[in-house]
Order: sequence, then structure tokens, then C-alpha cells
Amino acid sequence: MTSNGEKSEQKIQDDNDKELTFEDALAKLETYVRTLEQGELTLDQSLTIFEDGMRFAKFCTKKLDEAEQKIEILLEKDGDLIKEDFEAPEE
Repeated sequence: MTSNGEKSEQKIQDDNDKELTFEDALAKLETYVRTLEQGELTLDQSLTIFEDGMRFAKFCTKKLDEAEQKIEILLEKDGDLIKEDFEAPEE
């Protein structure tokens, strides 16, 4: 990471250098959590995994925020934003 924080601003990419989807990032984050929960890593390894996990968590949060904004735009009626709670259909 550079002193001005460039690494944290870069797009998160997979091993093939393509931008990850929300689902891919969430899966990686879940893997990191399971790895940390096992408690078999050194402190340095744990910190590295934790730092990477935080980047994935930030990425996922950003994607969810963007999706929420898109939904709010779709709910806009007569120039006024009407926020409605999302209710999942009952199964």
C-alpha cells in the first residue's frame, strides 16, 4: 500500500485480474471468516487475512449501498422519493 492509501481505493479483483462481483466478494469474505475462526494462523497471517477481509467487507457494503440507491430511484414518484420497506414474499 502506498502512503496515500491507493491500495484501498483500487477495485477488488479476482486471481484472473477481473473485477469481482458482490457474490464473489461475499464468498471470499466468508472463507476468510472461517479461516480466522479456526485459529490456526500466526498473528501476522491473521492480520493479513483480517485486512483483506475488511477490504471485501467494505466492497460488499458499497455494492449494497449502490443497490439501495438504485431501488430508491426506481421508487421515485412525482418527483418525490417515497421510501418503502422491502418485504420479501412469504414462502
